[in-house]
Amino acid sequence: MKNAAWWIVLAATIALPFAAGEYYINFASQIFIAAIFAASLNLLVGYGGLPSLGHAAYLGVSAYLSAWLYLKFGLGHWIIAPVALVATTVMAGLFGLIALRATGLGFLMLTLALSQVLWGTAYRWVAVTEGDNGLRGLTRPAPFGVSLDQPIAFYFFALAVTVIALWLMARFVGSPFGAALKGTRDQPRRMSALGHDVWLIRWITFVYAGFWGAVSGLLFVYYHKYIHPTSLSLASSAEGLIGVIAGGSGTLAGPLIGAAIVMVLKNYVSAYIERWNMLLGFVFVAIVVFMPDGLVPGARRLWTRWRNR
Repeated sequence: MKNAAWWIVLAATIALPFAAGEYYINFASQIFIAAIFAASLNLLVGYGGLPSLGHAAYLGVSAYLSAWLYLKFGLGHWIIAPVALVATTVMAGLFGLIALRATGLGFLMLTLALSQVLWGTAYRWVAVTEGDNGLRGLTRPAPFGVSLDQPIAFYFFALAVTVIALWLMARFVGSPFGAALKGTRDQPRRMSALGHDVWLIRWITFVYAGFWGAVSGLLFVYYHKYIHPTSLSLASSAEGLIGVIAGGSGTLAGPLIGAAIVMVLKNYVSAYIERWNMLLGFVFVAIVVFMPDGLVPGARRLWTRWRNR
């Protein structure tokens, strides 16, 4: 049943560009980027029990590295992309060495502090980042000679990357390592007593989540062809965290639903309501009150209850 639902969703997303206008195609591409970002954060929050407020660091650094290497050295995207991903993943490994010295609130604050350092650097290091002006004049890659400048072409490129990313993350959490990760979330002392290295399991997951955050950063800069320090801000990390919690942390579909809700409120509702953040807050509070474990688990529970009746 679950596999059938995923195939239906995939078929619908493939058919969407042929039935929708350019605005909705571009909007769906943005949802794909947000979905990868939220799903990568969910590895920490939902499966590792490690809430982070600094995950935007990987999106922003990957995007900035890609933009800077292109503008400064004129390198091709096929060189820039792996360099940006490797460098950002290494940074995630270093950040993990610092952040994982604590758990709970301490971990949350350390990730926030590390991210804020990068955010401040992006604003102040004008010689590299152009400060508040951001880096502009970027282009999209042309994989296998196919230009991504057209909305439909970029849509299918983003869809392909999203499908691969979600499949690999699903394999990760469904593996024996994923079971050990969930064990460190629920019973860290017992897992340690059984001989598992709790810290190492968390660190590997931290690095893996950082890698997929970097992938979302590359898609982000490819889509916008521009990068600004706000991509590293607390607000960007908070939006991803809200999407994970609202959709249902610890589930595969939850972050996708949550990311879509945040993007709808951010891009569509904000055109009609000036203080859309307030509406986002109300929506989030309503979800937490009526479905405290998130929309996907809550909807699943209601469906089961209705079917039993």
